[in-house]
Amino acid sequence: MRDQEPSPRDAERRLSTKEAAELLGVKPETVYAYVSRGQLSSRRVTGGRGSTFDAREVDALARRNRRDAAGSSPSGGELSVRTRITLIESDRYYYRGVDAVDLATRHSYEEVAEWLWTGRMRPGTTFTAPAASVAVARRAVDTLPEHASPTDLLRVATIAAATADPLRYDLSEDAVLGTARTLIPTLVAALPPAGHDRRDEGPLAHRLWTRLSPRKDPDEASLRALDTALALLVDHDLAASTLAVRVAASARAHAYAAVSAGLGVIEGPLHGAASGLAHRLLVDVLDQGDAAPVIADELRAGRRIPGLGHRLYPGEDPRARALFALLERIPRAEPALLAARDIVETTARHAPLHANVDLALAVLTTSCGMPPTAGETIFAVARTAGWIAHALEEYGERPLRMRPSGLYAGPKPPQPLPE
Repeated sequence: MRDQEPSPRDAERRLSTKEAAELLGVKPETVYAYVSRGQLSSRRVTGGRGSTFDAREVDALARRNRRDAAGSSPSGGELSVRTRITLIESDRYYYRGVDAVDLATRHSYEEVAEWLWTGRMRPGTTFTAPAASVAVARRAVDTLPEHASPTDLLRVATIAAATADPLRYDLSEDAVLGTARTLIPTLVAALPPAGHDRRDEGPLAHRLWTRLSPRKDPDEASLRALDTALALLVDHDLAASTLAVRVAASARAHAYAAVSAGLGVIEGPLHGAASGLAHRLLVDVLDQGDAAPVIADELRAGRRIPGLGHRLYPGEDPRARALFALLERIPRAEPALLAARDIVETTARHAPLHANVDLALAVLTTSCGMPPTAGETIFAVARTAGWIAHALEEYGERPLRMRPSGLYAGPKPPQPLPE
C-alpha cells in the first residue's frame, strides 16, 4: 500500500517500525511485508526515511495473529478439534484407547464399528439393510451411466436412502446409531454385482466381496483380509473427509447428509482414490516384471510414487503392516506382494519411504481379481462408520462451532468502486 502523509490528530498514536515489529513478534522486514499485502498502512516520517504505523491497526493485527495461532496445531497451522475417537502417535493408532490393529485383527468390521460408536463390544453383530431402503437405493444407482465411479454410486445411494427415511432429522444418539446400522449395509446392497449373484446376508465383508470380485468362491483367507481391511480403515483421526463430515454435523445436517459430505471429499487422488493409483502402478510392475522402469517413468513425468509414505507415520504405516501379514497367507497374492516389495526397494534408492495402506490395498485388490477402483469402494464403505462416529460426537458439541474466521489478506478497505 502507498505511504500516506500523517495528520496531526493521530500522530501521537503512531508506532515506529521497531515498535510495530516488537508488538507483532516479527522482524522489521515482515512489518513491511504486511504493508505490501494491505494488512497494515504506513506513513512516512516527516523529513526522515522511516515510516510509522497506526497503533490500533498493529494491535488488531497482533490479536488476529494470536487468534490464528491459538486455533492451529503445532504441526503447521491446521485446525485442531478435541475428540475421543482416534489417537495416532508413535507409528500406532488407537480406537477409544484400544490398539486399532489389535481390534481389527481380532474382530469383524461390524464389531469394530460398534466399538467406535458406543465404546462397547457387541460380539457377532451384523448389519441389516431394510428392504425399502435397498430398493430405492438400487433404483437410483441403476440410472447412472456405466462409467460412474464407486463414489458416485455410493453418494447417490446415500441420498436415495435418505429419501426413504422420514425420521432422518432425528439427531438423538439412538436414532443416528439406527441410521448407521442400516445405511452401511444399504450402500453395499446398492452396488452392482461383479459378474455373479449378489450376496445380501452374512458378514458385510462377504456381501461386499460379491460386488468387487468376479471370483464366486473366495477362500477364507481372502475374505478375512477384506474384512480386516475394512476394520483397519474405519477411522483415521481428522482426515479431510472426516473434517467435512464434522462441519456438516456442526450445522446439524442429518447423518445421511453428513456421510454425503464425506463422500464428496474422498474422491480426490490424495485421499480415498489413492489406492487406485497404487493398483495401476502395481499392475504395470507385474506386467513388466521389474519396478525400475515403471518408477523411472513416474519420476520422469513428475508424479509422486503412490502407495509410499504417510505424513502421520514417520516409520511404518501400522495398517499396511497388518494387512501385508494377512496377504502373505494367500498363495495367489505372492506375485503382487513381490511386486510391492520391488516398488519399495527401488524407490528407497532415492527416497527411503515405507509402504502405506494404499499399497497394501492394491495388493489385495489385484490378487483378488478386483478392478482398480475397488480400493476406493473399500475405503468409502469402511470410513462411513468412522464418519458416523464423528457426526455423533459433533452433535454433542455447540452448534456451528466449526466456523473458523477468515484471516483477511486482501486490500485494506475502503477501496474505490471498480470501473
